[in-house]
Amino acid sequence: MAIEPLKRLSLVGSQEQKPFVMDRLQALGCLHLVPLAPASSQPETLPPEHAVEARQALRYLVDEPAKRRQVHTDAGFDLAATIQSVLENKDRIRAALDRRDALAQRAKDLAPWGDFSLPPAEALAGEKLWFYVVPLRQLRELEGLDLPWQVVHQDNRQAFLVVIAREEPPAEALPVPRTHTGALSLSQVEQQLEDAELELEDLEAERRALTRWIYLLSKHFARAEDQAVLQHAQSQTLDTDGLFAVQGWVGVPQVPAVEALAAEQGLALLLEDPAPGDAPPTLLTNPERLGAGEDLVGFYQMPAYDSFDPSRILFFSFAIFFAMILSDAGYAALLGLGLLLFWGKLGRSPQGRRFRVLAGTLVSTSFAWGVLVGSFFGVAPAPGSLPAQLHILDIHDFDTMMRLSVGVGVLHLVLANVVRVGNLWPRLQALAPVGWILVALSGFGLWLGLSLAAPAQTANIELLGYAGIALGLALVFFSSSERPLTGAGSLLMRGLDGLLALSQVTKIFGDTLSYLRLFALGLASASLALTFNDLAVQVDADVPGLGLLLQLLLLLIGHSLNLALGLISGLVHGLRLNYIEFYNWALSGEGYPFRPFKKTEITE
Repeated sequence: MAIEPLKRLSLVGSQEQKPFVMDRLQALGCLHLVPLAPASSQPETLPPEHAVEARQALRYLVDEPAKRRQVHTDAGFDLAATIQSVLENKDRIRAALDRRDALAQRAKDLAPWGDFSLPPAEALAGEKLWFYVVPLRQLRELEGLDLPWQVVHQDNRQAFLVVIAREEPPAEALPVPRTHTGALSLSQVEQQLEDAELELEDLEAERRALTRWIYLLSKHFARAEDQAVLQHAQSQTLDTDGLFAVQGWVGVPQVPAVEALAAEQGLALLLEDPAPGDAPPTLLTNPERLGAGEDLVGFYQMPAYDSFDPSRILFFSFAIFFAMILSDAGYAALLGLGLLLFWGKLGRSPQGRRFRVLAGTLVSTSFAWGVLVGSFFGVAPAPGSLPAQLHILDIHDFDTMMRLSVGVGVLHLVLANVVRVGNLWPRLQALAPVGWILVALSGFGLWLGLSLAAPAQTANIELLGYAGIALGLALVFFSSSERPLTGAGSLLMRGLDGLLALSQVTKIFGDTLSYLRLFALGLASASLALTFNDLAVQVDADVPGLGLLLQLLLLLIGHSLNLALGLISGLVHGLRLNYIEFYNWALSGEGYPFRPFKKTEITE
């Protein structure tokens, strides 16, 4: 639950050592490279960061619907030659398609003129043929044309005519621009079109034959990716006077491995702590079972290196918010059944294993909350049953559910400010989030006290509540500014900074009320489920015979729609409360992820 501390690492060695050292660093997989080479004036000449060609070739073959039987043995397989053959086929098919389409259009344009060949130049004593397609309504405009012309074809809309002249007639002589028919006759164009179609069929057959290498391309894709990453990394080193230098960030636990490599190869090694002006990448360290929290964090905003890792808070708070929005144990059980069906398939990759842990947590939390609010596909449990005994919350009790939702929001924002305190400690500014904690807790306590306590106790509750709010606002006012005290002017500016910080009192109030969406969306989900159930009962009673069928259809469609809406609401609003409300109070500054220079992990 922390951001791993990093060291700036610099290695220097001879040019002869560079290929081996870079390969070993890639095998260690612990270095986030920092480019040392100057920016190239021709970036397109630099080696790509990934195996672009291999990825394109594999995707091109996978998109072919008619695949051949796969080859599983490596004997005779040449990765580079296969990739080249696939990409050449792709380019040739694209060129053949363009040529086929152009010839088809040319044949379509020539068809009204008939199959003819242009006579040689001497046959017309220097005269030439000029072709025009004129709308019938404009034929009258040709009556004043001095040049000889003849209509050779006509349909119900336009006339195809030929003009005889030594030079192209002026643009204003005819009402339409000249049509370019080209030097080839219709039969010649159709023959070329037939040849293009045959060539395209051959190329498509060649593509289908190449699909037999999909398995081996997939298997060896990691090799191509590693080679591309290595070449790209080698282009980022500083090379001068027979030496090379590579620099990057490395996690403190991995430093001994790099030191061992430097000692083994006789390399110059320099390890430095991040300087105040540095911006190291952020390396989150969490156990795999909670790795989905890192995925959720990276989806929106990576915290800065000197900030806090919110992965676990985001993981569990998202699960709670999702459950409160779904608010139905039956829907949760249905989602759990779907998760079980795909459990084994999801376990084939690290990403899938992380996702299924998150999905399992969402399902479990949603089921537990659904039992607490007593909703099973909108149906309340039977009195006296075990689910009825566990039904301790009434989602239709507006006052209680509003207090619960706001209380969850207050605790979430308090936790965010506790994180902020940890980020700022031991500076004076750490008291500002303490002040906001007092404001949030005192305001919530005041609201609860005034609404629940006896009238005789309200005076004491008001005194404690307002005192806590005043103390919190005072802490915010006096500790928010980071300006040093150098005189009366700086004191005035600190006062203005404090007033500006106090303006966030409306923000914390609004952010707290944002958590009412948990109650509102949960109530909407439960109400829709109940409404569909009532409609189904009415249909069964009002439509004899077909009532049962219509009832089942209504229940199936209605609950499917409600479940889909619940999933969308749970995902969007469950994450929004973390990404907007929590992040705004907990984190300051944005970082970028640690991307290790490493070999691709191969899973057979």
